Amino acid sequence: MGHYGSMTDRAEPRMVVPLAALVAGGLVSLLLGVYGSQHEPTFDEITTFGFGSMIEMKVYLAFAVGVLAIGQLVGALWLYGKLGIRAPSWLGIGHRASGLIAILLSLPVAYHCLWSLGFQSGEGTPTRVLVHSVVGCAVYGALVVKVVAVRSKAAPGWMLPVAGGLLFATLVCVVWTSAVWYVGEFGWPSSGPY
Repeated sequence: MGHYGSMTDRAEPRMVVPLAALVAGGLVSLLLGVYGSQHEPTFDEITTFGFGSMIEMKVYLAFAVGVLAIGQLVGALWLYGKLGIRAPSWLGIGHRASGLIAILLSLPVAYHCLWSLGFQSGEGTPTRVLVHSVVGCAVYGALVVKVVAVRSKAAPGWMLPVAGGLLFATLVCVVWTSAVWYVGEFGWPSSGPY
């Protein structure tokens, strides 16, 4: 019993980290969704960071986030030796820096979505808009899970790639249902950055 008991004791705490991260991430996503659905949309621009309009700022920054997310995927595969090419010594720092930049660029876009437009889910809401609202909130929950996976020494080995994949998938989905859709429907916003 001692041998099996010790194996069980070691296995259980390892699942506490992913479960706690999922709960924390779920709460973050839920709170963002509740805020977005209860907050009265203002439809105002908060800041455009020098772009001609809110939509320009959102499209360009969202595309930048999408490109950085793809770079994150390639960087992670390279770091873990999945590309068959030896990773340079600077890649780890570059991977972390580009991930931070992607999240920082996403913040004004998300803030404008939640503050100016709100969480759209009522009757008659197009499926694309509902998916964008849900996944937009899920991005920051996935970010919580990824940060826990990166920082926890007690996390199981599978947690980091799963958390990274979850964050990548939510980012790609949110960019696809916003900036990619917009450019496909209307073209690139015309005036561009100032």
